[in-house]
Amino acid sequence: MFSVVLFLRLGFVVGHAGLYQALAMFAVAYFIIGMTVLSVCAIATNGALDAGGAYYMISRALGPEFGGSIGIMFFLANVCGSALYVLGLVEAVVDSFGIPPGQKGGTGVHVLPQSYWYELLYGTVLLALCLLVCLVGASIYAKATFLIFLIVAGVLGTILVSFFATRPIGVPIRLPYLNGSEIENGSFTGFSLDTLRKNLGGGYGVDYTTGQMMSFSSVFAVMFNGCTGIMAGSNMSGDLKRPSYSIPRGTISAVLFTYLVYNLLAFLMCATCNRILLQKDYGFLRDISIFPPLVTVGIYAATLSAAMSNLIGASRILYALARDDLFGRALVLAKKTSASGNPVMAVILSWLVVQLVLFSGKLNTIAGVVTTFFLLVYATVNLACLALEWASAPNFRPTFRYFTWHTCLLGIAGCCVMMFLISPVSASASLGFLLLLLLALHYLSPSSTWGYISQALIFHQVRKYLLMLDVRKDHVKFWRPQMLLMVQNPRGSARLIDFVNDLKKSGLYILGHVELQDLDMLPSDPLQSQQDSWLSLVDKLNVKAFVSLTLAPSVRHGVRQLLFTSGLGGMRPNTLVLGFYDDEAPQDGLARHPAFTSAREEVPLGFPPLREPTTPKLLSAQEYVGVVADALKMLRNVLLARQLESLDKAWELRRAANPSPTIHVWPVNLLRPDSARYADTCSLFLLQMACVLNMARAWRRARLRLFLCVEAGTMPHAQEEKLRQLLKDLRIQAQIQLVPWDAITRLHWQTCRGPPGGPAEEEEEEEGIVNFPTNTTQVSDEYVCAANKLVLEQSPAPAVRFLYLPRPPADTSLYSLYLHQLELLTRGLGPTVLVHGVSAVTSTQL
Repeated sequence: MFSVVLFLRLGFVVGHAGLYQALAMFAVAYFIIGMTVLSVCAIATNGALDAGGAYYMISRALGPEFGGSIGIMFFLANVCGSALYVLGLVEAVVDSFGIPPGQKGGTGVHVLPQSYWYELLYGTVLLALCLLVCLVGASIYAKATFLIFLIVAGVLGTILVSFFATRPIGVPIRLPYLNGSEIENGSFTGFSLDTLRKNLGGGYGVDYTTGQMMSFSSVFAVMFNGCTGIMAGSNMSGDLKRPSYSIPRGTISAVLFTYLVYNLLAFLMCATCNRILLQKDYGFLRDISIFPPLVTVGIYAATLSAAMSNLIGASRILYALARDDLFGRALVLAKKTSASGNPVMAVILSWLVVQLVLFSGKLNTIAGVVTTFFLLVYATVNLACLALEWASAPNFRPTFRYFTWHTCLLGIAGCCVMMFLISPVSASASLGFLLLLLLALHYLSPSSTWGYISQALIFHQVRKYLLMLDVRKDHVKFWRPQMLLMVQNPRGSARLIDFVNDLKKSGLYILGHVELQDLDMLPSDPLQSQQDSWLSLVDKLNVKAFVSLTLAPSVRHGVRQLLFTSGLGGMRPNTLVLGFYDDEAPQDGLARHPAFTSAREEVPLGFPPLREPTTPKLLSAQEYVGVVADALKMLRNVLLARQLESLDKAWELRRAANPSPTIHVWPVNLLRPDSARYADTCSLFLLQMACVLNMARAWRRARLRLFLCVEAGTMPHAQEEKLRQLLKDLRIQAQIQLVPWDAITRLHWQTCRGPPGGPAEEEEEEEGIVNFPTNTTQVSDEYVCAANKLVLEQSPAPAVRFLYLPRPPADTSLYSLYLHQLELLTRGLGPTVLVHGVSAVTSTQL
């Protein structure tokens, strides 16, 4: 975990921040790192790890969107980190072998020219050396890691001894100044209480390499880069034999060891070196060492090791991203590997990006960006662990148990706070870039089989809230339609499915289907193979619906099953929607639907072809009316939709604003003119459904037109005023149109046994609405055709009509006659919805 910060920037941190603030920085940094390490260990011990390190952990925990976007951010963090360490190495090389500022020629070993372009050249050469090692393979680096650790440990031991063994000395510091240089004198005082006292508080000054004024946040940004090596082990997860064993032990040991070393060195520096030496001489450890060449070797070993570690980590992340195909062809080159499995193209691409970052020129310049990237990645690792813990999935059983959701939350909070303290601009830009990647991957990346933590979290929350949804607390003020639409074949119902989606008003919407088979005669459930086709249909049509399929010996039994069992808790269908039963040949709406007419889509869904006109139906007229009667007995509202497949919603709503499309509403039972009322439960439900449709975004330009059927001598204007007041109370905006229908009702009375109020009507009133009045036999075809003509003559033609649906007769032998009358009433009307409501759905109260 040691890097350039230990040898070249620890004095810089202590010199500017002072001992107290430096210790506070270490505490904050290692608090964040400690919380993140606990999360890393938990995820690493919850299953087999593959190449990709943190990316692999996050993507398999949070899904491809989060994993892919964080993978790119972590790739950039490692790339910038590698560049930072290379620049640190260049700084050390120039300090050792560079021509001093202000001199034209070098002497002795000081032969390397110093300028921006020369330092870029040195960085390029050193990066090429790292590239060669990485191209040979990570195994060589992994084998050399222990040797590098021994070298760094030996150098550290030498430095610790030097603080005690070196006598007080003055250290001349040559600093670049305009076109020349100036010399300041730093001093190593040995252990001195006075020196320690002067170095306790902060003393922020100007950084001599960048000319910028330092602050707590800018110094913390530099210091934090010395702690980012906690991911070095996880980055090489694909190269470790037992990653779930090695990562927790190695990472925790490294964190504890480096924390102690940093704190010890900070104290020793503050007690022995004056502030000028700490602030102005980044390589002062070499100046005070008992054996300076060994410190130089340690600096080179630590920085080269860190640079190669980050380059290898970046290449492994890029290779994992390419292998997962999250970005399609953009990363296809990164998939290529050598015969030994080394991702050589990913290494080369990572090297190119690091080379570009080297143009920034100075270590301190990119330190803030690198820290922001790493903090963002650490926050997401904690988020992944937090999500897994909160989802309470039974398969989240890490063998590392020393974490809780509190540690994850603290890690996230610490990362976010420090990101914005270091650089609000960099933090905001990083989060914005992350959000763009999230959206791009959400809409463009293919689906994966890794599992989505969002699904587990949603399940957890939905279950909790469903238990809180108490049906005993339902109130009419908050009523909303919860639809069960029965679909025989989606190929002939695409526009109906879309129309009912507009009618649901944020309520429950279920697509129901009955498969006429007997499970006892089948080897397995045939509905399992159909489920994916129905779900794909819902996605393609962009409707917010669930799918419920069932097996039954008849359609009527299947609908009963779905009405009884569909939904959960307080979310159950209260309205049944059926297509109309007629002899029209079904049309393939999916073949003409925009979602299936592109060059890439040729209706690949596994739905059978539509029924031929000569093929007998699966449902008889008797059974169809029986389904309606069953739903009403179960206190479900019923909608019958006729010719909705002829409704071209896009065309209707694109028509010229003058006149606007209209929705015609007939809240009177046209098959019972002797009981024409506008304020019964069914009429109010019909008004509510028309209003709900008008409230849908796609239908807001449409205007409601309400038809009031009046007879001579019944004070039509008083009826109109009463209806207008009702609409005002219900907050429904609609135009009322009076329709005289004396001629129509005259036809009805000619076929009845007596006038209104006679024995026939009294007999029906005694039967009551629940016992199904026998008015069906008293309505002639001539009357129904006249009522149909009355509805049809109202111009201009509407986009859709809402009509009152009478109850089916109690006598099942009259079902065919009932259906025949409905067919006559709606013949040629275009898109029409017959509505029967059984529940109160309107409220005039707050």
